[in-house]
Amino acid sequence: MFGAAGGRVRNMNAMRSIPGGLSLRGWMAVGLVLMAAPAVAEAPAGATAAFDAYVGVVESRLAQQHEAGREVVAPVGSADGQDRLRRGEMVIEKLGGKDVPGAMLHHWRGTAFVPGATAADFERLMRDFGDYPKRFAPQVLQTRVTEHNGDHYKVLMRVKQKHVITVVMDTAYEVTFGKIDAARGYSTSRSTRVTEIADPGTPQERALGPDEEHGFLWRQNTYWTYEERDRGLYVQIESVSLSRGIPRGLGWVIGPYVQSVPRESLEFTLGRVKDALKK
Repeated sequence: MFGAAGGRVRNMNAMRSIPGGLSLRGWMAVGLVLMAAPAVAEAPAGATAAFDAYVGVVESRLAQQHEAGREVVAPVGSADGQDRLRRGEMVIEKLGGKDVPGAMLHHWRGTAFVPGATAADFERLMRDFGDYPKRFAPQVLQTRVTEHNGDHYKVLMRVKQKHVITVVMDTAYEVTFGKIDAARGYSTSRSTRVTEIADPGTPQERALGPDEEHGFLWRQNTYWTYEERDRGLYVQIESVSLSRGIPRGLGWVIGPYVQSVPRESLEFTLGRVKDALKK
């Protein structure tokens, strides 16, 4: 009854639903451009210096925020943010982001409220690294704790990002947990190594060298803050990451894609933690 006309309508609706306002053909072009984009050497020294300076300011602010005797979860920026949290929504905010020499810096924050959850629930969940491949599937493929000393961990993770194209990376993190009191705490995760993997899961699998990588992710730090009050748990995550810059003249194609990935990754992680705490 609908035939070809119905097919055209469905295709048009599908094209309208693709994020960023691009058509399906447009997003296919993004994928082709990204795959064809020239490989880049490791992050330029100026970019890593800018990243280190930026996270220094962020960590200094968080250290003040985590002082005892105050609410440690930062208030959300929107006027109706608290109401949205109590309705079960996540509030995602862009806190910063800028071009740095040869790279782009991204800074996002997400906040959620989980009725009935406790600070002990959150800490137990986040320390169970062995459960990450199940908890954060399909983004986290493998995890392994290489060192553990009290509240300090060194963790290796294999992660997958799929946004138009699929990229697999081996990442190393240093993770530290801190407790303010029985109801409040935080954790810090700093990347120490990010390596892009070619042909993962095949006999040809290999780590790309610095002059072969595409620079989809060079550095990533993640900061969690949690606070038990209002008969539930507030959880907040901040992510600061560094990726390659956008090749000259391709900002209109690649820009929306590159800038959407950090937000979507943060939103995915917060959502999975929120769902786990609800259980």
